[in-house]
Amino acid sequence: MSGQVAIALLAAGSARRFGGGKLDAMLAGRRLGSHALNAVLALNRGEPLIVVSPDAPAFAREAEAERLAQLLANPNATEGLGTSVALAARHAAEAGAEKLLLLAADMPLVSIATLGALVNACTDTPACVRHSDGHPGIPACFPAISFAALAALGGDRGAGALLRASGVRVLEIDPRELRDVDTVAELEALVGEMGGGS
Repeated sequence: MSGQVAIALLAAGSARRFGGGKLDAMLAGRRLGSHALNAVLALNRGEPLIVVSPDAPAFAREAEAERLAQLLANPNATEGLGTSVALAARHAAEAGAEKLLLLAADMPLVSIATLGALVNACTDTPACVRHSDGHPGIPACFPAISFAALAALGGDRGAGALLRASGVRVLEIDPRELRDVDTVAELEALVGEMGGGS
């Protein structure tokens, strides 16, 4: 994490619909989780944080070993996404960060340009993207004033309520960037488009 912009890659899910091991499945020659990590690293905003379950995926352990990222184990990961967001927010606050950029590790197509635009658009209010269902969601960037509310999250409720508040900057981007991988079939579809084994 950097002093000004804290970046948290959320990678603590159980991947039940996938059958486990999702973030280490191969896509276009690298592990699935590495695609989102590489986009974050290209922002050149300092060392990102990867929020993981106690049994961290290999891509995250490899990033830590190469000193590309710091791991933050979430002992409550099985309780839901909200616990990982809360943990990242508390860590950002303790680090004195001015902003927190959140990205899910199972979204391999999010561009560096989108992440940079979110950081730039986040001033006194959060900035996020609009998903294909019309709802705002992550990736999203939050100013320090939002950290306390994020830190109070729990269970499977993420930051959606905060992103639906008035004044939030919602960016319209190519919806293809926001494809995530929840099932083997979704991964295989991406493999077909991008190449690389699964």
